[in-house]
Amino acid sequence: MFQVLSSAWALLLGMMLLQVGNGMQGTLLGVRGALEGFSTFEMSLVMSAYFVGFLFGSRMAPEMIRRVGHVRVFAALGSMISAVLVLYPTITEPWAWVVGRVLIGFCFSGVYVTAESWLNNSASNETRGKALSLYMIVQMVGIVSAQGILVLADPSGYVLFVIPSVLVSLAFAPILLSVSPTPAFDTTKPLSLRQIMKISPLGCVGMLLTGGVFAAQFGMAAVYGAEVGLSVGGISAFVAAFYVGAVVAQYPLGWLSDRMDRRRLIAGVSLVTALGAVLGMMASGNFTLLLVAAFLVGGSSNPLYSLLIAYTNDFLEHDDMAAAAGGMVFINGLGAIAGPLMVGWMMGVIGAEGYFLYIAVLMTALVAYALYRMTQRAAPAAAQTESYTPVSPSASPMAVEYAQEIAIEAAQGAGEGARSDES
Repeated sequence: MFQVLSSAWALLLGMMLLQVGNGMQGTLLGVRGALEGFSTFEMSLVMSAYFVGFLFGSRMAPEMIRRVGHVRVFAALGSMISAVLVLYPTITEPWAWVVGRVLIGFCFSGVYVTAESWLNNSASNETRGKALSLYMIVQMVGIVSAQGILVLADPSGYVLFVIPSVLVSLAFAPILLSVSPTPAFDTTKPLSLRQIMKISPLGCVGMLLTGGVFAAQFGMAAVYGAEVGLSVGGISAFVAAFYVGAVVAQYPLGWLSDRMDRRRLIAGVSLVTALGAVLGMMASGNFTLLLVAAFLVGGSSNPLYSLLIAYTNDFLEHDDMAAAAGGMVFINGLGAIAGPLMVGWMMGVIGAEGYFLYIAVLMTALVAYALYRMTQRAAPAAAQTESYTPVSPSASPMAVEYAQEIAIEAAQGAGEGARSDES
């Protein structure tokens, strides 16, 4: 662990500051949009726009890096992020925020791809798993920390928009001034969506549905909080509860994942998410229950992303695992784009309760489909399944590819160990 920190501390520090900026802008826009009188549907367009940009960025960033290099892409996208953040309060119009969110999503996606290739280059085969875990931890720490900063100033002013802009600008200093060499860049040609769907129907359907649920958390949680009349501090705590739950539950669920039929675990975790959403619908102004609901939903739905990738890997050859990463992320991105739009529509029709109802419906559908798939083919033996590697739903295809490589190495190591025991 110390070896990873010594070689990648600048990158990890920079990424944490970036996530503070990203976490702040998402929640802050939800609060400020309510103050500006934006409708729920207008805010759903704003929040969905981030995932449109993110999806395009994940596709275009590799080619940008090949043409002009890591450092130029990193610096250019970082400058764009910082500029957009300070422009939000200058043009308080929904259409301007939609454009800004597309740009922000595009830039953050490109930054992630660049940073993750740097991280992979700085790690050895022995430390790559620890490096990826630390990377995911600092991302979550950044998002949770961001929620606490929101109470430091008035959301109707400019200060809270300037803070993330400054943090994003500062984030690039330790990275660009570090002595880490620029890595060679290469990506795997992805499998087609049709191939992945044929290999793992549950994996594909699950990624689509969890993409919609994650987008509801990341994009619309603050909108919901403003709709039900929470204070800025209350909204911050509510949003943070989702991510705290995700951090706490990731590794216990990963441990279970490698020891049982993953379809049963997918169904069980999805059921917990649905029940957490029902609890949120029943909170009726009880803030404590609302926090418990957010913790349950975040703690169960976020690890589903890694769980579905691990399940899909069970039916892939090792050579195809990294190739499947891009397709899985793309499917998840489609769900993420649709998520805020569906939440906004439901909240507009039935009120704030539509937020949790949306999550409950999607996760109940995943429970039903997982149970159905259990009747269609036998599960592989637990000893033959691939290793679970935690990945955030906000990760780029690059991080998912690296997670796949770690899973392959772990599986190959387990296979060699079993053969040596037999001999």
